[in-house]
Amino acid sequence: MSNDWVVEANTLTKTYQMGEIEVHALRGLSMKIERGEVVSIMGPSGSGKSTLMNILGCLDRPSTGDYYLDRENVAYMNENQLAMIRNKKVGFVFQSFNLLPRSTAMSNVELPLRYASMSAGYRHRFAQEALESVGLANRLYHRPNELSGGQQQRVAIARAIVNNPSILMADEPTGNLDSKSGDEIMNLLLNLNKDRGTTLIIVTHDPEIADLTERVIYIRDGKVEMEK
Repeated sequence: MSNDWVVEANTLTKTYQMGEIEVHALRGLSMKIERGEVVSIMGPSGSGKSTLMNILGCLDRPSTGDYYLDRENVAYMNENQLAMIRNKKVGFVFQSFNLLPRSTAMSNVELPLRYASMSAGYRHRFAQEALESVGLANRLYHRPNELSGGQQQRVAIARAIVNNPSILMADEPTGNLDSKSGDEIMNLLLNLNKDRGTTLIIVTHDPEIADLTERVIYIRDGKVEMEK
């Protein structure tokens, strides 16, 4: 191992106030992920997986602890700083695709580049290249309702990689797909890791998907229970 950590979380806690009750979602969780690694995160419902994903993806901040993304401590950044880091360094792929229904594949993929204030010409070029890289060169101007579930997830992946992020986070990426489309999406994600060196973090309940990754981190009661 080169110890080039792209993700380094040290004793993270996250406490939510639900009325009178304090909910401890993370309880001193620590983990590291090396650049270019493919890791799956597993755990039962209520284990803290979603909270951890939100913190790793800069959608939320820990109550205490330090989180270094690409060697930058993002744990105590404000909302604007987090949004900038998120747009530059994190790609998200969700179970439900999260595409804009009235927008073409190109427009959906260009979205992160618009937030980055990139010129229209460059946006168009990079979005087209991203769509071509996921096998959708002939679907650039189709809207989501004109695409299969597997194709919609490919658009979502193209959108997630268009900024060349430090980490790609996939939350149950095959959950809404039939097994053939699911296999194709997993192959695509693993090939992106091989070809681009993209660090891939997959949250899954599916042991078959976890078996495809280099390392599995099991979360229980807000802590890392074990790794293998």
